[in-house]
Amino acid sequence: MPAFSLADHPHRRYNALTGEWLLVSPHRAKRPWSGQVEEVPSEVRPPYDPACYLCPGNVRSSGERNPNYTSTYVFDNDFMALLPDTPEGEVRQGDLLRASAERGLCRVICFSPRHDLTLAQMTVEQILPVVEVWAGQTLEIGARPEIGYVQVFENKGAMMGCSNPHPHGQIWATEHLPNEPARELARQEAYQQAHGRCLLCDYLELELARGERLVCANDHFVALVPFWAVWPFETLVLPREHVTDIPCLDVRPRQDLADILRRLTVRYDNLFQVSFPYSMGWHQQPTDGDEYSCWHLHAHFYPPLLRSATVRKFMVGFEMLGTPQRDITAELAAARLREMSETRFR
Repeated sequence: MPAFSLADHPHRRYNALTGEWLLVSPHRAKRPWSGQVEEVPSEVRPPYDPACYLCPGNVRSSGERNPNYTSTYVFDNDFMALLPDTPEGEVRQGDLLRASAERGLCRVICFSPRHDLTLAQMTVEQILPVVEVWAGQTLEIGARPEIGYVQVFENKGAMMGCSNPHPHGQIWATEHLPNEPARELARQEAYQQAHGRCLLCDYLELELARGERLVCANDHFVALVPFWAVWPFETLVLPREHVTDIPCLDVRPRQDLADILRRLTVRYDNLFQVSFPYSMGWHQQPTDGDEYSCWHLHAHFYPPLLRSATVRKFMVGFEMLGTPQRDITAELAAARLREMSETRFR
């Protein structure tokens, strides 16, 4: 019998950041594909769309008119999922039926006045104001006494539920810590207590030494496919320095963050010659005023495309009822992203 191989045999991988496991089935990547294939929508968009509610000068559905902004633009979401003036309250019947009020707010960040751009098509100088807005909004919103966590994220592409192609992201700020950051906080605290060190600092050191899952890097940031990746070309963006949130980044690291975002998203677009869809979000320390020295700032990119621009991964069957599963190994995904050019296709 041949020796066990991560590249050839089914196995489980442990997610050190959440404490969960996933099933990896590398041999299945060799099977023929006969799944659903969809038409790829046209990517051609004008620099300005008079019907777009995010373009400069246009009227939104709320009746508010956008200013003629020339860089980034932030406004309160016209259809907020959370409200800052929600009254306190709780409904409870024993330990089985529980509900409690949740305060918060939601904002939209327009990355650029240009309707036809994405992060992959913007320059480092154009992305840097986006990073500055992320930092400023985190400080401003996180200082509010009712806010315990600031979630910065971007949904890109209709496949990810994005209703408007104008380059933009969102902020949802909540009173309580959401599920995913809560899981990560528990694992980072446990690791620090057990080892006296930062979990992601140690993990990044290990990945830099091995090199097989690295995608790209600069002086202050690294993009890699995590060992425990679930989505086909999932990546993790990590600062080399131990910082807890975006506002902690100095001038040069912010520039390098803009650089790594451009380089990574260009690789994504080149992978299947399409404006690559994904959900991306930053996990920062909570803003409840407590001290979180264990927390290491990082961003997750979760892209759904599996084999081509028309074939995506779905969480169904065993993955919904049992354990998440992937066929393409993290090492193979990283190799494919590494070999992509940093000049976007035309």
